[in-house]
Amino acid sequence: MFAQQDADRILRFYNSPATAAQYARARYITACERLLFDRYIEPGASILDVGVGGGRTSEYLARGASRYVGIDYAAEMIQICRRKYPEWEYVAGSVTDLSRFQDGSFDAVVMPYNVVDDVIPAQNRRRCFKECYRVLRSGGYLIFSSHNPRAIFARPDWDAARSRVAAKRAVPGGVGRLAFRISEICALASAAFLAIKTSAFWILRYSVQAPFWRGEGHMLDSEGLMTHFWIPKKVIAELTQFSFRLMDMQGDDYPRKSRALMTGWYYYVFAK
Repeated sequence: MFAQQDADRILRFYNSPATAAQYARARYITACERLLFDRYIEPGASILDVGVGGGRTSEYLARGASRYVGIDYAAEMIQICRRKYPEWEYVAGSVTDLSRFQDGSFDAVVMPYNVVDDVIPAQNRRRCFKECYRVLRSGGYLIFSSHNPRAIFARPDWDAARSRVAAKRAVPGGVGRLAFRISEICALASAAFLAIKTSAFWILRYSVQAPFWRGEGHMLDSEGLMTHFWIPKKVIAELTQFSFRLMDMQGDDYPRKSRALMTGWYYYVFAK
């Protein structure tokens, strides 16, 4: 059950210098993010990057934007972003109160890396969506990701092409095809064992909790923080209440096919 100390603990976690430094080092853009950003955010768009953290998405989003603003309620994160990217605008504040921005200020509001799941309790999350709708222009896009409470099976982290390269390096030249094949099988077996071990942990941790069965609710995440989880059906139903229209949905495991019991979180694109 949510309590005020959960919200306080989340803020302390993200405001700590150690967490901020960790987030500051992240510069990657996932394949799923690249797909949706490129598909829905046009060059010259005005972008509000919510929960900007250490600026992981800043370079990718800001480089072609007419206006780019990063916002985060953790002041430590904002200080890091300002030092890294003084050319762009960063403000400390909560997504539940975007009153500093006028109606229709942005072409896109982006909340990557499951930021919305830390906006608790439920009334705060709803204020967040209401504010995002207000600051978006007509036809603008809200792009965000969120945890799936039913992701209890891990995929084997095994790529056939990558495994062959590794096997060739491990097997000395001239040893023969059999040794090469054995090395490849060992790599596959290792990946399968790790996936089974991880799945067993997730099944024991999540399948016994109410959000798994209800499709929505709060659970502790891998950092021990109280986090909101919900299945796509619940997400779509809530956003529809704010007059958003679903445009796209993609699993974070893209380009692999999304699976209801495997995909850890989904990215959503809604239009105003």
